[in-house]
Amino acid sequence: MSLSQDLKSGIPIVAPGVFDALTASIAAGAGFRAVYLSGAAIAYTHLGRPDIGLVSMAEVADRIAMICDRMTVPVIVDADTGYGNALNVQRTVRLFEKMGAQGIQLEDQTTPKRCGHLNDKSVVSTGEMVGKIKAAVDARANEQTLIIARTDALQMEGIDRALERAHLYAQAGADILFVEAPKSGEQLGDIAGALKGVKPLVANMVEGGTTPIHNAAELSDLGFQIVIFPGGIVRAIAKTAVDYYASLAAAGSNAPFADRMFDFNGLNALIGTPDMLALGRTYEDADGKDRHEEDAA
Repeated sequence: MSLSQDLKSGIPIVAPGVFDALTASIAAGAGFRAVYLSGAAIAYTHLGRPDIGLVSMAEVADRIAMICDRMTVPVIVDADTGYGNALNVQRTVRLFEKMGAQGIQLEDQTTPKRCGHLNDKSVVSTGEMVGKIKAAVDARANEQTLIIARTDALQMEGIDRALERAHLYAQAGADILFVEAPKSGEQLGDIAGALKGVKPLVANMVEGGTTPIHNAAELSDLGFQIVIFPGGIVRAIAKTAVDYYASLAAAGSNAPFADRMFDFNGLNALIGTPDMLALGRTYEDADGKDRHEEDAA
């Protein structure tokens, strides 16, 4: 099922954050109906740096392609500011759509942007962002590719202005609206109340961030159709990695950590090694040699 069709079902979508094909395939295996390719998560893992606009369009496009080659679950992609002006946005949308993205999120921060839950953000004019959304809508090849408009204006301009921006972005053609970083449960309710029925809404849950944590059922009751958990997987893996390396340094062996990690066979089972080797054997000649081996000879 496509992301567009899934939204029409009326069943809330919980999209966990992923950053590569491995995490995306594990999320899909857990039963999630969509995944969220987080720009922050790519910065954390690919660069070992914070989410402050360092990740490039090409780096994200490569991740989309690898993820979509590995699994068929719809991918929502964080495209940050679109990597420039309206013409850059059009190139971004065309490329990300070709790579397999079904949802492309654009935000109204200035460039370079920063994580929506960091302080001292700034936003472009409403008119500039409206132009970017129109450019994104014009650039997509398929109307089933959904454009998500995120506003970060709440921190600087207040909730009323953020809601005004969201309405204007909807009028510009955005398919989904995302008001980032509400500061309380009351503000979450205000956002849902003001925008419910205008377009489907995104809620972003960041452990330790600005917004109080709610579960997906609570957010659905408020009126949010998509709930994302962008960086949770990186925080979980980073904590595990800190513990793992400390254990290995202390013990000189992985034995103390064995019950918290896959062994060789367990990991190969998870990533499908036996199935891939079996598939490879179906392409071998009767004498057991691969055609590529004969060509090389």
